[in-house]
Amino acid sequence: MEHNHDHSHHHHTTNKKVLFWSFLIIFSFMIMEAVGGILTNSLALLSDAGHMLSDAAALGLTLLAFNIGEKSITANKTFGYKRFEIIAAFINGVTLILISIFIFIEALRRFVEPPEVSGAMMIIAFIGFCVNILVAWLLMKGNSEENLNLKSALLHVMGDLLGSIGALVAGALILLFNWNIADPIASIIVAILIIISGIRITKDSLHILMEGKPTNVNIDEMKRSLLSLSGVQDVHDLHVWSITSEFPSMSCHIQVTEQTNRDQLLEEATKILQDSFSISHCTIQMEGRNISSCESCDHS
Repeated sequence: MEHNHDHSHHHHTTNKKVLFWSFLIIFSFMIMEAVGGILTNSLALLSDAGHMLSDAAALGLTLLAFNIGEKSITANKTFGYKRFEIIAAFINGVTLILISIFIFIEALRRFVEPPEVSGAMMIIAFIGFCVNILVAWLLMKGNSEENLNLKSALLHVMGDLLGSIGALVAGALILLFNWNIADPIASIIVAILIIISGIRITKDSLHILMEGKPTNVNIDEMKRSLLSLSGVQDVHDLHVWSITSEFPSMSCHIQVTEQTNRDQLLEEATKILQDSFSISHCTIQMEGRNISSCESCDHS
């Protein structure tokens, strides 16, 4: 149990570090672009600074969620504030969807009024591409596969990275072949990729907020594993949910025989849940007979 806690704490510390440096890089570059855009009266620079602002906001919100999640447990917040990380992931997911809708609208406008592409715009797109590559690399060093909050921030940066690639490719096609239509086509492709990611993050975070079962847990298999233990007659009121994407929890009632050593059984059941299902936070109620449960709550 302690090993699992230390492992999770190590991931948490690493995630915070990569988020802090990623936020610092994106925010600094955004300020440089905004100042440069104002001084040179460049709409292209100001536009890209706007993109960077959305990334900085997403990273800042994610970092804030990690910090709030570290607040101590209170009498009113018995799980602490860890759930705020999922709320932040949900906000980031919805933001990705809104950004993609905006890109769609902008792309349709550009079909009618193709933009002028200059060498300066290509340089801006390339610098933005390099910054996003660096930040994406930093974020990938975190635990984005398991942490939904960090994953949502990474997808924001990846979306902007795709935008930079699209701008570079479209700009090259326009400059070399005068294919003005390349710009809105590239924008629509990027928007589709972003909206798919946004929907997935929003759906996953909403699933956790609705106390949904973790996707990697098989309820039937868990019940069979518990029933296989010596002395267990029945398993009911079995519930599995997540506080955050890295904090699965479980509770159940186990009916046992009168001769069962309940302390030993509890130790065996806890070990199975930890080793086979990666659940270290569980509440198991043992009963000598089947106590009637609320039918509306019994999903086992």
